[in-house]
Amino acid sequence: MSGYAVRAEGLEKRYGEKRALDGFDLAVREGTVHGLLGPNGAGKTTAVRILSTLIRLDGGQAQVAGLDVARQPREVRARIGLTGQYAAVDEVLTGRQNLEMFGRLFHLGGRRARLRAGELLEQFDLVDAADKGVGKYSGGMRRRLDLAASMILTPSVLFLDEPTTGLDPRGRGEVWESVRALVTGGTTVLLTTQYLEEADKLASHITVIDQGRAIADDTPDGLKNTVGGDRIEVVLAERADIPRAVKVVAKVSDAEPETDETELKVHAPVTDRVSALTEVARTLQDEGVQVEDIGLRRPSLDDVFMRLTGHRTDVAQNTEDPQNPKASKDSKDSKKGAAA
Repeated sequence: MSGYAVRAEGLEKRYGEKRALDGFDLAVREGTVHGLLGPNGAGKTTAVRILSTLIRLDGGQAQVAGLDVARQPREVRARIGLTGQYAAVDEVLTGRQNLEMFGRLFHLGGRRARLRAGELLEQFDLVDAADKGVGKYSGGMRRRLDLAASMILTPSVLFLDEPTTGLDPRGRGEVWESVRALVTGGTTVLLTTQYLEEADKLASHITVIDQGRAIADDTPDGLKNTVGGDRIEVVLAERADIPRAVKVVAKVSDAEPETDETELKVHAPVTDRVSALTEVARTLQDEGVQVEDIGLRRPSLDDVFMRLTGHRTDVAQNTEDPQNPKASKDSKDSKKGAAA
């Protein structure tokens, strides 16, 4: 476990004949944000629920903060924090009252709970709204308060299960800043997400999961390099011009150009980016092909996921737990369960 805050080998979880996890492996280095990326039903939430001791594994082994999750669940809970997909805060109470309540759930006692609540309100930039009802908070403020509640005991490992679901761009940005601050303070974060941009911006390492198994594990740049380097991309004005554009793009690429009939797009990897762009633009103009847009772009995590799985991360699949359709929706009970 030296150097790793979370380590899992061959994790298995079955619900009847459904395998939510099928030999899942994971290694998360201390003091980092590690992204767990995959579509709905891939096994992300199941993995988090096992690692946070909310459900039992059926096979394999896992250690969190140097402790065995199966044999030492109470000790694990004392070292971790958990934030589910939906904010587990009471909208009737104020922000301060929420944090004091969670402090008492974690057995801090009245005085220590009040002191810790004050520290967390300052840390998460919620002092001005501390005594307002949470029902008046913005989405981003609620999620920051939810993160603060997960940090009552200053956990060494924090599990964030799709923490920005439903937030607008501003709210997501506020949560991202809070996560970065936590890691700077020494907390290790395991982040599950369907948002490619979120994984790219926050995670120093990413594990891609699909059908209960890890199918790739690398840095964001390392994953992108598996797809290739720069790509030239041409968006056409007329569908009839796609075959002509394919022939032109093929001349500057060693790979067969790909097409998107819906978006009238032709694209392919290129080595000499500047000369390729110049030649394609000039040739299409000479041939009278009308172009809406042309340019170069780097591979994205979306390209990586498409290459690895054949579909995008927002493809809806079956729920991970067919016997409990709410299993992927952590609520207040999840955070309270970790405090028990």
